[in-house]
Amino acid sequence: MVQSAGVLTPGVRSRRARSARRRASLWSDLTLLAVVGAVLVAALAAGGLTMYREFYSPSAFVTRYLTLLSEGRAADALQLPGVALSHGDLDTDAFRSASDALLRHDALGTLTDIVVTDEHPDGDATSVTVTYKAGGHAGSSTFRVAQDGWIGVAPAWEFAQSPLAVISLTVRGSDRFFVNGFELDRRQVAAQGADSSALDAVPMLVFSPGLYSVSVKTATATATGIGVLADKPLADVPLDVQAKPTDAFVKVVQQRVDDFLAQCTTQHVLQPTGCPFGQTVPNRVVDGPTWSMVKGPDITLQPDGEGWKIVATPATAHIELEVKSLYDGSVSHVDEDVPFEVDGTIRFLPDGSASISITSPEQSAPPPGSEG
Repeated sequence: MVQSAGVLTPGVRSRRARSARRRASLWSDLTLLAVVGAVLVAALAAGGLTMYREFYSPSAFVTRYLTLLSEGRAADALQLPGVALSHGDLDTDAFRSASDALLRHDALGTLTDIVVTDEHPDGDATSVTVTYKAGGHAGSSTFRVAQDGWIGVAPAWEFAQSPLAVISLTVRGSDRFFVNGFELDRRQVAAQGADSSALDAVPMLVFSPGLYSVSVKTATATATGIGVLADKPLADVPLDVQAKPTDAFVKVVQQRVDDFLAQCTTQHVLQPTGCPFGQTVPNRVVDGPTWSMVKGPDITLQPDGEGWKIVATPATAHIELEVKSLYDGSVSHVDEDVPFEVDGTIRFLPDGSASISITSPEQSAPPPGSEG
């Protein structure tokens, strides 16, 4: 039978249908593969971006530094590129002469709740801003970070300026003090050593950010924690701490003054040498004088430069003597109270003892003694 050219037999139609289905299936498979590939590429890109942000970005570098501080790993934090001071950072005397005694685990405070809040280009560097809690106090700091080569295909970073700061500390009334519980002696950390004055601020390098609390607890002086937040790289933060005398130290000074005045009363002269009291009479002394104390001073101490001042305090001595009148030769008995005031200064000596000097408005007295 002859088939018509315009009419397809059932076999031909079946083969063409199968071919069309195969082509549709192939396109479907290719489309699916393309979608899967795009998803994989997007996932890899997202993963790479996440890895960059978490491990290789400027924010990751700053976060690592802060994490080391929060874990008390001061030595490891100092090893990060750019943390140690460079010559460009030593522009001021405070940084050139600063002690590194506080760049250690024992002097670190607590650092928690670290969150990066901003990262943006800043000239040839990148500025990274973080918030945190230092010793429970909320703070914010900005660090400048610059690229320092590559680690494989990932960028390496360093601090464009050191994150260290300086606390210029003055502690009045004591050479020994604590910073975040770590004990220091001014004479050991000051650039001039034992020749330094207690009134000269001692610059000390610290990590920023960080809360640094200074306290004093010695036999002679005390001060509760007075803190300062170092939150800006390369900042010079002043801190002035005034200690108070301990009750035990005041009692020691009181006893030394009482003993000194008692020694004064053993001198049988009108003007005991170096003592804050005395008497004058217009006639001739024929017997005495004899001194005694009626009421001694109640000692109070006030800060005075690098030491203490004995606040001027009233006291009363008593004198007895026999005098002969130059006019008619008669002899009379003098028995009277002699009011006077006691004040003085206390200075600490290089060996750590305290030198007590008693003075009066009219005259000065040699030191009655010292107390370590």
